[in-house]
Amino acid sequence: MNKNKYKIGVISDTHGSINPYIKNVFKGVDHIIHAGDVCGRDVLEYLEQIAPVTAVKGNMDFGDISEKLKATESVRFGKAYIYVLHIPNMLDIEPERDGFNVIVTGHTHIPKINTNNGVLYLNPGSATFPKKQNNATAALLHINGEDINAEIIELK
Repeated sequence: MNKNKYKIGVISDTHGSINPYIKNVFKGVDHIIHAGDVCGRDVLEYLEQIAPVTAVKGNMDFGDISEKLKATESVRFGKAYIYVLHIPNMLDIEPERDGFNVIVTGHTHIPKINTNNGVLYLNPGSATFPKKQNNATAALLHINGEDINAEIIELK
């Protein structure tokens, strides 16, 4: 992809189900990132009808879906270099040194956005099984040149 502006849908911890509202939230996205615990090919097939998908293997992904997914992925959209893994504390790179400006994780089922040393860390929460009295959530990553922002979207 060789353009300046991107809108990326980010989802995690679907656990074999897909919230029907996700189709509206991800309408018009250039790409979708799934940060693990997909738990079913039908989830990926549904998302692929919306946009191309990059997904990683979560700790609950077994069987045929497990064979299809890697533990980590990296993807670039314009000037945004994104590293994707499921469990946040298993980060196996040094983002600043390795040139990543976005780290996407899942696993906790708790949505979170923070920046550390110029790197944006994004956990979209769980699209189906939220924790700590949160609503089901996903996220949008907005990339405009070097400007990278994320927003958490409640799925209700």
